Amino acid sequence: MKPSQSSDPQALALEEQLVGVNAKTGLYPGARLWSGGRLRILGKGPLESYYYHVMSRTCGGEVLFDDVEKEALRRVIWRMAEFSGIKVVTYCLMSNHFHLLAEVPHRQTWLQRFEGPDGEAKLLEHLSILYSRAYVGLLRDELADLRTRGMAVLAEQRLAALKKRFCDLSLFVKEVKERFSRWFNKRRGRRGTLWMDRFKSVLVEGKGESLRTMAAYIDLNPVRAGLVKDPKDYRWCGYAEALGGSRRAQRGLCKALGKPVDGWKSASTAAAYRCLLHAEGREVKDAQNEKVVSRGVTTESARAVLAEKGKLSPAELVRLRVRYFTDGVVLGSREFVKGIFEAQRERFSPKRRQGARRILESDSHFYTLRQLRVSPVR
Repeated sequence: MKPSQSSDPQALALEEQLVGVNAKTGLYPGARLWSGGRLRILGKGPLESYYYHVMSRTCGGEVLFDDVEKEALRRVIWRMAEFSGIKVVTYCLMSNHFHLLAEVPHRQTWLQRFEGPDGEAKLLEHLSILYSRAYVGLLRDELADLRTRGMAVLAEQRLAALKKRFCDLSLFVKEVKERFSRWFNKRRGRRGTLWMDRFKSVLVEGKGESLRTMAAYIDLNPVRAGLVKDPKDYRWCGYAEALGGSRRAQRGLCKALGKPVDGWKSASTAAAYRCLLHAEGREVKDAQNEKVVSRGVTTESARAVLAEKGKLSPAELVRLRVRYFTDGVVLGSREFVKGIFEAQRERFSPKRRQGARRILESDSHFYTLRQLRVSPVR
């Protein structure tokens, strides 16, 4: 079931506030392609991917985002990442700034997916992530018209200009900020610049301790800010999203840990990252060990986590998943969930054969009616 189909009033209210965030770019007067900015930091290898820690703050740090706005920014980041080829390793959205650890693939290697006889069709299909059907259809007609009139070179130039937008960190961050700014200003009824200057970035070695430490630094931001005592309890960071069941967030953290992309299925991977967070994020006290001079994970909490080797109990894992459930989902035994499904089969797709779906994180036999989907805490 899609969010718009939910019968829960809170879910519907949230989606109404987020109207426009998922809207695809259509046709508008004076539309033009991005001009292509110059990266301030570049990797030098011919084929490798490169990793960057990106940070951007609102003007003067004075504009503060509420929970709905953080959720909107999260959606924009993931969507633009899917479109541009940028891979999110982890992130943290704070009230007046955001951190993002991103992998930028080698452009020519990434663009190979659009080569061959059906390459152009694949490119146009890829554009539908961000652009409306009308926009893509008009572009297809424009390319056909140019070729019919003997202007194949112009058609190729048009396609080449589109491809320049991929695997470019500067254009990715720029469009994330601009798209979010338009939505934010409309929601708040404000005008003017939202973000302070250009984003800051640090080139990070894409393996080993450097990448793991940077990922942990980003996920520990809400702990250092005193918002939560444990990063798993802060909704808008990559670690909490991974615990909530997001496969893309899990894949990103597996990359940071040097594990296979599906490595989160192994309990040891999640446990290893949890140990890293608590080892790296300990609070710092003064010489007398009385006053906290730098906030972080308490010594007691760190000791407890390390003693458990980073493992979360089945009950805690289920709790973390439950807080990400879409309101109205059915939770219970297999027989209970199956009975509800049979009674309301008409509300589901005809292709749906099975009603009860197991929550894999739990040792107990918990089942849910729908595939668990990440949604904001309410």
